[in-house]
Amino acid sequence: MSPWELPSFRTGAGGASRPGPAVGVAFGWPCDGHTPEPRTLPPSPFSGSDVPKGAKSFRVSGSSGVHIFIVYDPTRVTVPTDKAHWPLDTHVDLTVSVETASKALDDLKVKVSYFGQSEDRALGQSVLYLTGVDISLDVDTARKGKAKRSQGDKKTWHWGPAGYGAILLVNCDRDGLRSRGLDLDNSQLTSLDDLKDMSPMVLTCDGPDKLFDSHKLVLNVPFSDSKRVGVFCARGGNSLSHYKQVLGPRHLSYEVERQPGEQKINFYVEGLTFPNADFSGLVSLSVSLVDMGTLPEVPIFTDTVAFRMAPWIMTPNTQPPLELYVCSVIDAHGSNEKFLNDMSDLVSKANCKLIICPWVENRNDRWIQDEMEFGYVEAPHKSFPVVFDSPRDRGLKEFAYKRILGPDFGYVTQEIPFAGASGLDSFGNLDVSPPVTVGGKEYPLGRILIGSSFPKSGGRRMAKVVRDFLKAQQVQAPVELYSDWLAVGHVDEFLTFVPTSDQKGFRLLLASPSACLKLFQEKKAEGYGKAVQFDGLEQQVKRSINEMLADRNLQSDSQFVQDPHSLPQKCIDWNREVLKRELGLMERDIVDIPQLFHLRGPYAEAFFPDMVNMVVLGKYLGIPKPYGPIINGRCCLEEKVRSLLEPLGLHCIFIDDYLSYHKLLGEIHCGTNVRRQPFSFKWWHMVP
Repeated sequence: MSPWELPSFRTGAGGASRPGPAVGVAFGWPCDGHTPEPRTLPPSPFSGSDVPKGAKSFRVSGSSGVHIFIVYDPTRVTVPTDKAHWPLDTHVDLTVSVETASKALDDLKVKVSYFGQSEDRALGQSVLYLTGVDISLDVDTARKGKAKRSQGDKKTWHWGPAGYGAILLVNCDRDGLRSRGLDLDNSQLTSLDDLKDMSPMVLTCDGPDKLFDSHKLVLNVPFSDSKRVGVFCARGGNSLSHYKQVLGPRHLSYEVERQPGEQKINFYVEGLTFPNADFSGLVSLSVSLVDMGTLPEVPIFTDTVAFRMAPWIMTPNTQPPLELYVCSVIDAHGSNEKFLNDMSDLVSKANCKLIICPWVENRNDRWIQDEMEFGYVEAPHKSFPVVFDSPRDRGLKEFAYKRILGPDFGYVTQEIPFAGASGLDSFGNLDVSPPVTVGGKEYPLGRILIGSSFPKSGGRRMAKVVRDFLKAQQVQAPVELYSDWLAVGHVDEFLTFVPTSDQKGFRLLLASPSACLKLFQEKKAEGYGKAVQFDGLEQQVKRSINEMLADRNLQSDSQFVQDPHSLPQKCIDWNREVLKRELGLMERDIVDIPQLFHLRGPYAEAFFPDMVNMVVLGKYLGIPKPYGPIINGRCCLEEKVRSLLEPLGLHCIFIDDYLSYHKLLGEIHCGTNVRRQPFSFKWWHMVP
């Protein structure tokens, strides 16, 4: 609220020193004339005991730049005919504001004259001397990328296209080339570029310099927020020493070092933690004008601003690819050089970049999808990618931190306390849908999909700390699916999304044993029953269509993962119904991809390379080569998939991953990772 009036009373000539109950509180008034939320001054120095005897009414006037308002209860008070002589009544209040900050102490005044029955001659007068002080803490409440003077509510934060409230980025990248850890770990600035990751905040502190001899400005952060936010004071210049942290985990308050004549002081605010189970994402900062002449010192005025921490956002397959990550490995079958060459050809078609993690860095851990998930953070002034490092600590455990974290590339992880990570904590068990609308509710950033033990009791489940983190971001409301029927237990083994050029914009692909058995039955009826599965693979026993259809175990195993009424679990079709319900999908939005599974104990594995476990690079799909029965010189499984997906504008490129990935219970998606373009939609425009 500003400018703020500091009252100084002096007895007026010709009568009593103070008006009575007619004078109430005084409000601040901004320099541009817009009416802000009113705040109360300290108690008025006027007292009813000093009203002249016989006084019945009062009249008030002020010096230039002073605005005076009469506030009254119209049900109890009659407006005087001259609108000047107001009754001395407890239901009449006098409010005072000023246009600009004062140039000197007590340079503004308000005069109150008292009258008896006759309004011709005043019985006495009182004078209130004021000093206008412009105190305001301002941030980017309008979400335009700059801190700007706001006349609205700065203390609350609102979602939606008409919402308002400032936004903080978690400063989780590393801009300083010689610094260690994340930028948020440093209480000292390590690079001027780091300021670009912070949100601006401006303190206006205009008023007579002499006033600040007896008053001080104090910035405060609530104790509960102090570990969530850091504030740097900026004094200009190109030296790191000109920027110091003044609020944060070790500093709950800061006495502002105002220089004589200084009217504005710039600050930069950084986020320190993402929203989580114990943190809603909202933090606040405030500035107080404190009277040092009292014991204890009294805050005369406080201005508060609120921020929301920007969430971590995943990107679905429908977003254009930027970089494809893959590992170079060597095993008993040799290197995966052929696979890497196929990936190189694929990225050249999709016009994105290939990044190969060498063997010395991955320590022969090829499952780069399981190790991390790419996402991003965004504020009105800045956006940058952030890699989410899974709690799965195997050969790749240091790759994201050591090789991806850097300038404008952030890092976040969630550590699992006590017990170690399970297979379901790998991020092949984490996916996100394209934007969907469900029963009128819009999810413009899609919904996160997590594999779990549902619907059975017990079993494996993604760690609570990871699930809590994903849920707390609020913008991609997670859905839990049933993946614990699989040996590895990841959602990417039975589903994926592909972009399409039609109005829907995408299709959900589901692995389908029923579709596969139906295809084989059709081929048998056409006279191709002797065509064999795994044709061209020396290391695998060949199985004809006739043999596979006659294999009751293979059929029953596949029905186990398909039939919604089978025991012990409903498996794929159970998930199908959940996905339709939670993503608002129709049957026409789902494409069934032929696939067979077989059981190893209580869990299922893909019988041949799992085609839904593909990498999606725009309209180019890198699909595991299924080595299906060859009919008329072509793999019937490949031809079926082409017939399903190519009419949608997609290009199916089948890649051999049999020895390097499939035999190790993974496929192409498990062995690759893609960083994609962020959404154009601004997350703060949605309503969770």
